[in-house]
Amino acid sequence: MSTVSPFLDPGPRTRPNTLALAHLSRDSIQPVYLKETSGAIDGYAEGAVMNTRFGSFPHSTLLDKPWGSQIRASIVDTGSRGRKRKLKNGIDGEGLENDTEDAGSGITTPKDVKTAASGFIHILPPTPELWTSSLPHRTQVVYTPDYSYILHRIRARPGMKIIEAGAGSGSFTHAAVRAVYNGYPKDADDAKGKVFSFEFNQDRYHKMREEICDHRLDGLVQITHRDVYNDGFLVDGESPEAECVFLDLPAPWKALPHLSRSRPTPSQLASSEVGDLNTNGSEWKSPLRADRTVYLCTFSPCIEQVTKTVDVMRRLGWMEIEMVEVAHRRINVMRERIGYNIPAGERGATQAAADVEEAIKKLKEIEGRVKNQHRQSCDGDGDVDMDEDDETTGNSGPVNGNGKTTSPSNEADEAPSVKPWMSGRLIHRTEPELKTHTSYLVFALLPQEWTEAQEAAAFTNWPCGKESKVIGSLDKEARKKEKREMLKGKKRNKEPPNKPEGDGPSSPKKSKTT
Repeated sequence: MSTVSPFLDPGPRTRPNTLALAHLSRDSIQPVYLKETSGAIDGYAEGAVMNTRFGSFPHSTLLDKPWGSQIRASIVDTGSRGRKRKLKNGIDGEGLENDTEDAGSGITTPKDVKTAASGFIHILPPTPELWTSSLPHRTQVVYTPDYSYILHRIRARPGMKIIEAGAGSGSFTHAAVRAVYNGYPKDADDAKGKVFSFEFNQDRYHKMREEICDHRLDGLVQITHRDVYNDGFLVDGESPEAECVFLDLPAPWKALPHLSRSRPTPSQLASSEVGDLNTNGSEWKSPLRADRTVYLCTFSPCIEQVTKTVDVMRRLGWMEIEMVEVAHRRINVMRERIGYNIPAGERGATQAAADVEEAIKKLKEIEGRVKNQHRQSCDGDGDVDMDEDDETTGNSGPVNGNGKTTSPSNEADEAPSVKPWMSGRLIHRTEPELKTHTSYLVFALLPQEWTEAQEAAAFTNWPCGKESKVIGSLDKEARKKEKREMLKGKKRNKEPPNKPEGDGPSSPKKSKTT
């Protein structure tokens, strides 16, 4: 069995004991852990079964299938399952015990499972985008439009280390792992891309740790149960050397003092609502990588949180602070078919005239029927002869979606040439419902640490103050003198040369009129 997570390398086909996603409809995806069984489970003789509104699907029919395959629903015997429930309730247990054992004793193979008349699903490999749409919500979820932009702005790359505070439901965690993945570490000293996740709630921490193990990401994600407001971001007393930071916290300004390169001063801690960090007198250890610029993003729903966070960022030396709000809207692409001959129930069909010619024909047809009815009423006969209406208005053939009249023979000739899903105009429309506000994203960066030794080495390679023909090497008066001399030289070049005195008077200029 492969030890690589299915989120990183799912392989060409489904495998047992791995996560798969059942695509039920456009907005409905159900996660399922595929199990390879040989006996009855939960009263089903077919083994493990996934029940949906489109039918029942034994896991045996989902295994060893290419990803993206369409799986038909199966006929599942639920009788033994019902009897098992009755046994648990103690209703008529003596007479049903033998029946339950007999029903679960047989082994059902995929060949023995009968396909149902209707119902199907598609089996898809797990990805962070699909997992975000199907995961069990424990907290507010960071959705794909937000975390894709966040990972781009904090410059997450393979081999980097990311600090995530507020794991929650794990949506951002799975996306961050894929962004920094460059292989599994062979040992503790093997530096690979990694996500250091922190969660305060104990129940969410245990559930998140189980998911990480089930998804085979335990070598790439290290989740810690901690209050980062008071205890910071060190892992086992050592710095994670992070280059990217994502804070999904109610009060991110309380965690910012721990993300400093040196111990914050009391003036820097004035507005962060955090006490003195020098309580134990130990040496300060920064969780950030010293020789790289660190990029930070905070995820805050309210503008009041943003203002407090920005204030503390400025005090602590963060630069290029910017707030962004992502407004996501889906664009639906479809084919629109317009015409009176198109059935109203079909998708994308519009019961309207395709062009002026079709509209005129429809008006003439209506006027002809009105005249016929008026003539019949004047003659005293209230019954309308439908055959006569058909003769009057039915001379022209049916009108297709392009506004052209076609005869039955022409329709038979044109039907094979145009596929049903290719007929009509290709259009796009934005979704009708407006997405509500999710959160404000605040981005900032902290420049790399610059020591006196690095400054001296840079001064040796690129000395300052000894350059020639450079503005910085001259004072203000010297620059003015050079400017005046340059202007005098330009003025001399523009003046015409003086003529000798012995020359006679110059001849008068000829006018243009002569």
